[in-house]
This record gives sequence, structure tokens and C-alpha cells, in this order.
Amino acid sequence: MITKIDWYILRKFIGTFIYSLSILLIISIVIDITEKIDDFMNSNLSVYRIIVDYYFGFIPHIAALLFPLFIFISVIFFTSKMAYRTEIVAILSSGVSFRRFLRPYWIGAILFGGILWLGNFWTVPIANKIRTKFENTYVNKKKASESMYDKSIRIDSFTYVTFGSYDPNYKSGGNFELEDVHGQDLRMKLRSERIEWDSIKKVWKLNLVTVRKINGLHETWFKTRDTILKLALNPAEMHEEKNMQEAMTTPELTRYIDRENLRGAEGLNVFYVEKYRRTASSAAVVILSLIGGIIGSKKVRGGSGLHLAVGIVISATYIIMLQFSTVFSIKANLNPMLAVWIPNFVFGALGFYLYMRAPK
Repeated sequence: MITKIDWYILRKFIGTFIYSLSILLIISIVIDITEKIDDFMNSNLSVYRIIVDYYFGFIPHIAALLFPLFIFISVIFFTSKMAYRTEIVAILSSGVSFRRFLRPYWIGAILFGGILWLGNFWTVPIANKIRTKFENTYVNKKKASESMYDKSIRIDSFTYVTFGSYDPNYKSGGNFELEDVHGQDLRMKLRSERIEWDSIKKVWKLNLVTVRKINGLHETWFKTRDTILKLALNPAEMHEEKNMQEAMTTPELTRYIDRENLRGAEGLNVFYVEKYRRTASSAAVVILSLIGGIIGSKKVRGGSGLHLAVGIVISATYIIMLQFSTVFSIKANLNPMLAVWIPNFVFGALGFYLYMRAPK
């Protein structure tokens, strides 16, 4: 049963976290405004449109990014205050075990972990779509409209295409080549002087086409002026936005990974890391909440200041460890699931050690 003491701790848990997160968001928004004030002025948008088209996406993004760490800091802060006022000593002296004392921490941690899990799967990616669309339109518009050269893409297990040049504004390019490769054998090669996307028929229109077909030692070729080509490729896939994996809901991310695996694409670890991180960060909320409760419950001479200093050091260690492991996954092919869960395993072991050493 949940007692008055549990509700007392839960109210402090929830209230302290909401208060600290609100302060964080206000500071983050002010810093972001100072960085993008010129872009906002040049966009000629009203304050209302900037809030709706950008900050409705920015706020969930930054909140989810630092959610586990501010949970940790909040738990340490209000627990150390309770310890400093000898409230925890009174609770334990009344016959409540330390394990029972941690029950409201478990409840609060699972509650917030579940909220973050749902947000990471759907709400935050949708918010990131809003944010990235605004940034690509008004902040990074030059980069989004730049022409590309020598763009090669693998369509499926056998088909490779190369654009000698491609203009995303007109959805057209030049010096297009398509190769059908089975193992080490080139079966067919198509070359076109110009290629253009037909947005109505959803096909690619080719001009001045040359086709070579190879069957062992036999080769045939022919030319045609115009032709239509259906490819499992649309113009949106030609331009890969920065951090595009963050703007995909989990079902969309799973479908994208499956499609790219079918194409034989490489460098997908960044997408796997994002997929597994969404669950791992939710588990981190539970682990860090319990560590914060255990550390903050011990009354020390330094009071809340010492507890917060320890919390900041642990938070920095967690961030550094997570960054190292994810970089190793993306650059050195470390298993993505293992990479995002390594910090949780390490800090889970630390939490268990601190619990065993805590006075009962």
C-alpha cells in the first residue's frame, strides 16, 4: 500500500523535477534565441509562427535529451534536503526498512521512465520533424538546396545508381548511370545524359539513353532518345538530412532500417543506436533515480552541496561513457545495442553496490 510518507516523497520527486526541468527549458530557449535571432529576423515570420513552427518541436527535443540527468539531479537535491532535516533518520527509526523507503523512488522512476519511453517512440520524433523542417527552411536553407555531385546509391541487392550531378531544387540531374550487378558479374549498364523526376506519374524520365546488356561473352547495346524508368527511389531519399534518424518515429525507423538492409546499405549503426537508445534512456531514468535516492539519503557534513557535486560528477561520467560507446559503435562497428546499454550496466552495478553499502 502507498502510505502518506510515500505520497510525501512522490510529491517532492515530481515537484522538484518539474521545477528544475522548467528552469532548464527557459535557459535553453533563451540561449537558442540568441543563436538564431538573425535567422528569425530574416524569415519575416511572426512570433506566433516561430513558436508554433519551431519551439513546439525544440522544447520536447531538449527536454528528452537531458531528461535522465535532470531526474538524477532532482532526486539528489530533494533527498539530500530530507537527509539534512533528519527526516530520513526519523523514517528509518520508525521501523521502515531502507528497501521499503525506496519504494516511492521506484514508483516515480518507473512513472517518468514510462513517460520518456512513450515520448522517445512517438512524441519526440514528431517534434523533431517540426524542428528540422523549420531549420532546413530558414536556418540551413543553403545547405538543403545545394547541388550534389557523384552521388551513388544502392537500390537493392543487385541495382546501383550513380548521379554525376543532382539538383534537389529541380529534382533533376545529369550523367546518370544504372548498373545491374550479380556477384562480380555486370549484367546490364544504362547511361543517360539527363534524368528528371515526374512528380505526377512518380517515375524518372531519362533523355539520350544508352543501354548495354552483357551475357557472358555476348554483349548487346542500343540507344533511345527518351524512356521512363521506375526505381525504388524518390527525390526525398536523395538528400539525407543531418540527424534524420531523430525525426523518425520508432515504426518509421524500423521500416527504414529494414529497407536499407534490403538494399545492402552500409553505415546503419547510427540508426540502430538511435533505435536502441530510446529504450536505454528510459531504463537510465530508473537506474539514476535509485542511485540518486541512495546517495542523497546519507546525511553528510557538506549537505546538499556535496551531494550535488557528486551528482554532477556522476552525470558527467554517464554522458562521457555514453558518448564513447556510441562513437565506438558508429565508427568502430561495436554492437549498437551493447553500446547504448553499457552505461546502464555500469551504473546499474554501481547502484547495486551503493545499495548494499547503504546503512539499513
